Amino acid sequence: MDESGLRIAGVDEAGRGPLAGPLAVAAVILAPDRPIAGLNDSKKLSEAKREALYPQIIERALAWCVVLVEPAEIDRLNIFQATMAGMSRAVAGLSPAAQHALIDGNKLPRDLPCPGRAIVGGDALEPAISAASILAKVSRDRLMVALEATHPGYGFAVHKGYPTPAHLAALRQLGPCPQHRRSFAPVRSMLAQGVLF
Repeated sequence: MDESGLRIAGVDEAGRGPLAGPLAVAAVILAPDRPIAGLNDSKKLSEAKREALYPQIIERALAWCVVLVEPAEIDRLNIFQATMAGMSRAVAGLSPAAQHALIDGNKLPRDLPCPGRAIVGGDALEPAISAASILAKVSRDRLMVALEATHPGYGFAVHKGYPTPAHLAALRQLGPCPQHRRSFAPVRSMLAQGVLF
């Protein structure tokens, strides 16, 4: 909500760049009477700070929603369209509904369920987008730690699916697992060489 009394949702994602795991998208409507100190772009906060803010956001926000876009859908749509779809779903999942959405980035999803505005660098400028960036990042990081147990050997708990040298080495050694995004170049090239899990 803002001074005008409109319910304004901040929207952000985590996990566009990784080779594995879902994309996490969050939408948050902050409550003006329940401020949260220390909100910032999740990338500028330590893991401990993000983990400390996560329960405060969930407890104090007027509404919040986190959606996951799975690797198969990312491969089918492409990462940009998957991000847009996730953002629309996250806003649609808010209750009470948002009357306006502030999207981190330079593009608005076409099927957003309310009017919206794209803000480049919004995760550092708008507290509601900062809150969404924290929910998305913490949700995704926790999921990648859990995926380490079902898909051991890749180091998901450490690199969270990003293309680090250790992850690329594990991918070469083990081949892709079901959580790998087949449309992303390093995974696609291994599949083309006939490297299967």
